[in-house]
Amino acid sequence: MARKSLQQKLAILSDAAKYDASCASSGTTRRDSRKGGIGSAGGSGICHAYTPDGRCVSLLKILMTNFCIYDCAFCVNRVSSNVERARFSPEEVVTLTLEFYRRNMIEGLFLSSGIIRSPDQTMTDMVRIARMLRQDHGFKGYIHLKAIPDAAPELVAEAGLYADRMSVNIELPKDQSLRELAPEKRPETIRGAMADMRMSRAAAKERSFTGKRPPAFVPAGQSTQMVIGADATTDREILRTSSNLYAGYDLKRVYYSAFSPIPDASAALPLIRPPLSREHRLYQADWLMRFYGFDADEIGAARPDGNLDLDLDPKLAWALANRSLFPVDIARAGRETLLRVPGFGVKTVQRILAARRCGPVRYGDLLRMGAVMSKAKAFISLPDWRPGSLTDSVDLRSRFAPPPEQLSLFG
Repeated sequence: MARKSLQQKLAILSDAAKYDASCASSGTTRRDSRKGGIGSAGGSGICHAYTPDGRCVSLLKILMTNFCIYDCAFCVNRVSSNVERARFSPEEVVTLTLEFYRRNMIEGLFLSSGIIRSPDQTMTDMVRIARMLRQDHGFKGYIHLKAIPDAAPELVAEAGLYADRMSVNIELPKDQSLRELAPEKRPETIRGAMADMRMSRAAAKERSFTGKRPPAFVPAGQSTQMVIGADATTDREILRTSSNLYAGYDLKRVYYSAFSPIPDASAALPLIRPPLSREHRLYQADWLMRFYGFDADEIGAARPDGNLDLDLDPKLAWALANRSLFPVDIARAGRETLLRVPGFGVKTVQRILAARRCGPVRYGDLLRMGAVMSKAKAFISLPDWRPGSLTDSVDLRSRFAPPPEQLSLFG
């Protein structure tokens, strides 16, 4: 077999990395290279997307290798999968990162890997990459490492000294599903690695009796990734699991990765619900839990089957299922109640509360504040607006749901 070039490896391993979703970041330590080194990482972090101020930032997102000794049924890179394989050496990853950075093409590295030989061997190589970048080349850009939960704790601990963010994949929302679909992995080991990382982060914030602060450990925090659609878990159960992960492990984000059956696994793992639309609704519901005060059970209770409505955003679906709580009097409602009004975001609610101190808030004021009145008007009352029977109308849902589409006969 002909030896692959670096460019060929990059094509294979960057494509394989697209299944790793948790590559966003925030809150890392501010570093720059004005006093030596190469690269920089701002305090607001780097993400593989557009930032709120419009900047597009990017990471070199690759696998160290897509060879893997595990046979996880939901993973395209499992040992039994017939995919083209490639492997970077640690030196090649370092070279790629530095060369891409020098060409102003990236601002950091997102590195994951299949398991080669053993978890310890894989984690050793990933630590070596991060160490070479930081110590040998003075790289001060962003580094996100996917930790191997079965690796020795001391290897994960060392990786945390070089990485801005680390993540340990929870894989599936239910422990029993993980045991069935990924028999080589143990949910107890995964959660133990996440707990160790949480405790190491907490310890790194404590000063010694001399007042000296220990070295920073994963300053941008940890995240995790959950595959959805590979088992029959309902959305309510998925959100419950996410809520427990946020509370128990001080996570920055839970990322949802829609499972799509691959040819040689589709018989064993039927698609439970449409994957991408479901993933989108779960992200919206997750946002409601993190910033709007909702909990998993009330979001999941909007439908009897415990799944999210794929045609409506979760907040609107919840409001339609709880019409007895509406309309909300904008002049009197508290912040928590206002946050539950469809069409109101956090900034809009802040503006409403500020404006109320100066006088009555009217319909036109809400439009200027950024409220989406096409959603909100059925659920609020104002001095110049009353929804009347609109809130309880039988056809209210149909006003928001997308119109039916004629399917193609030749699709």
